[in-house]
Amino acid sequence: MPFTSKRQPVTLSAADREKLEGLRRSRTQEKRRVLRAAILLDCANGMSDSAIGAAHGVNRHSVALCVNKFLKFGLEAALGELPRPGKIRRIPDDAIAWVLHCACQKPKEAGYSKELWTYALLQRHVRTHCVQAGHPSLVELSRSKLHRILTEGEIRPHKIRYYVERRDPLFEPKMVTVLHVYKEVEMVNAAMVEGTLKEPAVVTISYDEKPGLQALATTTPDRPPKRNEFASHLRDHEYQRLGTVSLLAGLDLHTGRVTELVSDRHASADFIALLGKLDASYPAQARIRLLLDNHSAHISKEAQNWLTLHPQRFEFVFTPKHGPWLNIVETMFSKMARGMLRGIRVASKQELIDRIHLYFAEINADPVIFRWKYKMDEISIG
Repeated sequence: MPFTSKRQPVTLSAADREKLEGLRRSRTQEKRRVLRAAILLDCANGMSDSAIGAAHGVNRHSVALCVNKFLKFGLEAALGELPRPGKIRRIPDDAIAWVLHCACQKPKEAGYSKELWTYALLQRHVRTHCVQAGHPSLVELSRSKLHRILTEGEIRPHKIRYYVERRDPLFEPKMVTVLHVYKEVEMVNAAMVEGTLKEPAVVTISYDEKPGLQALATTTPDRPPKRNEFASHLRDHEYQRLGTVSLLAGLDLHTGRVTELVSDRHASADFIALLGKLDASYPAQARIRLLLDNHSAHISKEAQNWLTLHPQRFEFVFTPKHGPWLNIVETMFSKMARGMLRGIRVASKQELIDRIHLYFAEINADPVIFRWKYKMDEISIG
């Protein structure tokens, strides 16, 4: 005798039927949702549980479970999963909060020599002190569970992220002044591209120094790549120090050309020499505006005396204290460090100087105009 179901029949509204038809035809939905949609439609059409199971490759119990969920809890419950009791949490919220509190402290505050936590050190610290802190559930804390707690708490105590503290009380107005300069340069450059302006009346130069460039020499000649032996250059790890030099450079924000000076130091006399090179490089009627920091060499008596001999020629715009990132020439220095200076070895300090000059000669042969983007949409010229 065939099995006869005693449950109430499945009836679908027009909206539910349309939704289930769409799910059954879908190729992007989860497979289990597509299957359950088909089961409900077939059941509403009068098919038996056994026939539905045979049509979709499942047993009759799975069909009955889906239909019963629909009858008791509704359509969404039948298509999804009902909440299950699961395993009782072994580590309560207060214990997790204590772990995060420990992670937010430095190891030295807990009596260790290290500056930053490692997972092994933090795990050992938690296991050692958890009972005393009233959290015995952490006695067997595993490294994977610790990692999960820190990840969910968005805490990475083994890393350092650097930033620049704004110690200048006038940081904001000084930053706005610098950004206004960049905005003005942007407008002038646009006018030069359009042909409405031949050359700027005020030439803007982004200036800074890069001190301590080391002249390093190899103790053994490098070995170039060799096929079937080694793919990269081979270099002996030992090296010889030949001294250091300082680079003084001014980046023209209109043309991308660089005026540089390489010296053993970057004192007032060197800064004045660079100003002399800039003075000789631009037309006498042009005003030269330098964007620079508040280094002592830039505001020394020697520099001021030299500027009085060149009245109305130079204008200084100072970046905020501890705000060197606002000076766009730093971008050029970063590009230089990652390219030309990366892994450089020379036979003498003079060779380093010559190669620095050669680098800027290559830049000036095919200059690139650097553009400032940060917060420029918030700046307007009134």
